Amino acid sequence: MELPENLNKDSNGYESAEKIILRWDSTASEDARERMIFETDRQEADLYLQAVDEIQRSLSNVSISTSSNAGKNANAVDDHSKVNTTIQIAMARLEDEFRNILITHSSALETDSLFDPSSSSISTPSHHELEEDDTLSNDDSSHHDLLQLQLQHCESSDSSTYRSTSSIREVDLMPSEAICDLQAIAMRMISSGYLRECIQVYGSVRKSAIDSSFRKLGIEKLSIGDVQRLEWEALESKIRRWIRAAKVCVRILFASEKKLCEQIFECVGTDIDDACFMETVKGPAIQLFNFAEAISISRRSPEKLFKILDLHDALMDLLPDIEAVFDSKSSDSIRVQAAEILSRLAEAARGILSEFESAVLREPSRVPVPGGTIHPLTRYVMNYISLISDYKQTLIELIMSKPSTGSRYSGDQTTPDMEFAELEGKTPLALHLIWIIVVLQFNLDGKSKHYRDASLAHLFIMNNVHYIVQKVKGSPELREMIGDDYLRKLTGKFRQAATSYQRATWVSVLYCLRDEGLHVSGSFSSGVSKSALRERFKTFNAMFEEVHRTQATWLIPDTQLREELRISISEKLIPAYRSFLGRFRSHIESGRHPENYIKYSVEDLETAVLDFFEGYPVSQHLRKRSQ
Repeated sequence: MELPENLNKDSNGYESAEKIILRWDSTASEDARERMIFETDRQEADLYLQAVDEIQRSLSNVSISTSSNAGKNANAVDDHSKVNTTIQIAMARLEDEFRNILITHSSALETDSLFDPSSSSISTPSHHELEEDDTLSNDDSSHHDLLQLQLQHCESSDSSTYRSTSSIREVDLMPSEAICDLQAIAMRMISSGYLRECIQVYGSVRKSAIDSSFRKLGIEKLSIGDVQRLEWEALESKIRRWIRAAKVCVRILFASEKKLCEQIFECVGTDIDDACFMETVKGPAIQLFNFAEAISISRRSPEKLFKILDLHDALMDLLPDIEAVFDSKSSDSIRVQAAEILSRLAEAARGILSEFESAVLREPSRVPVPGGTIHPLTRYVMNYISLISDYKQTLIELIMSKPSTGSRYSGDQTTPDMEFAELEGKTPLALHLIWIIVVLQFNLDGKSKHYRDASLAHLFIMNNVHYIVQKVKGSPELREMIGDDYLRKLTGKFRQAATSYQRATWVSVLYCLRDEGLHVSGSFSSGVSKSALRERFKTFNAMFEEVHRTQATWLIPDTQLREELRISISEKLIPAYRSFLGRFRSHIESGRHPENYIKYSVEDLETAVLDFFEGYPVSQHLRKRSQ
């Protein structure tokens, strides 16, 4: 194409400008359809923009002329129509150029440079005890392609460098030359009254780019109903992925889109760049936050608490950045939605904790656990409140009221009592944790009554309360909130249960080793009734064998506690048996078949005690003493 002289120096400026506009009319020229002006040399693009400027000036002059000569000059009206047609052709072309530049330069940033490679999760593994792989995306291999945007303005030193998502990090989404071209086109489209077309093209292309980024981040298009219909196990991994993706979206993706809008439209007023920004990101932002909203209003259950707290903490952390990115009046709805979701997540956490307390109190299982070991409810509850203590800082802010408890004066036998006066100075969260332990013990006391053997019932309480104590001691955060005073109270309870077990089991056994009832009076007697003595040995043997047979199948899972109770039993049983045997052995051995009565040595009993509380049956007969 032969290029015309500079339009500002051409006395026939309009005619020259019109020629340029018409030459690039894609509806009339195959060459114009196949080529883009801003992909040719710079001079051609500049000339086209000058031509548009000239046409706009001509349109303005014709409009003034037409207005001043209204009804008198038909030529002026024709000129106005002609210029108006030319400007429409120019705007259609500029719209195509605007779209092409946007599409061409929607380029790319890699998300693996945005995350700390040493951090694989939003929270520590102990919060959830999850084993699933924490990835940005789901199993679809396409989701392993990482988000693409250019990091032209970010310094990069080596392949191990990552860019933190802990604060807003605007990146350059387009090269400066493309931004200048877009700005130049936008100015001319808007000054010609094509603001809506400009915004629509911009929003359409950039929204498509954001949608692509969402897919690569693993953010799915799910309605609130879709999210609520998913199984919780599937949602857990989606929540973890959402938290990481939300950081990228708010602090990098949306922030950088806002920066791009400002760069392109800063010359034509802030309202316009706000309008373009919201046209681009409002839909994706609503899609992003709808997921968190669906979680916040979903059916409550105990297993959801920790992921809801993760969501709450992540959104609380993001909220200042959301307010900074969406700071205009037109984006009020996004800020309000985020704040409302945060409030609902907090309320959900409070509600779940309250419902968990009720569930622990009412847990209905009535079948005794074999061997008096730790009940599954005890393990679940104590692991649960240990995890709660890991979220201490968040929950202290969320839990503001004391638990609804029973009172010793209420007369309600279905609810335990708890007097707050004894726990003065505790935070509401600490009171809730203590209350959960109180209702757990209350439930366990009820379950212990289903054991027919009183000794086993006491052992069951000892095992379970000891487990509670050990879990409290094992968590510094939980121990701090529970307090040493209440911990001593719990320790006293399991020790009391151990004492009650020993009384229920061994008082009757040791009663056989008393002297009462064995002596007889009379001048021809030795003073000891051999028949009574033989009966006493037989009774002791039978009782000990039954205790040994039964209690070997009982279980104390904690090694130290098991050993301590065995030692305590031995300290009472062995000296008593040794003394009894020392006093009366000769009376039995001087008679017939002494082995039928003195069946066990002291060493036999010491060995037998080691079988206790192992949780499995032993031989029906104890190993007899060597003769």
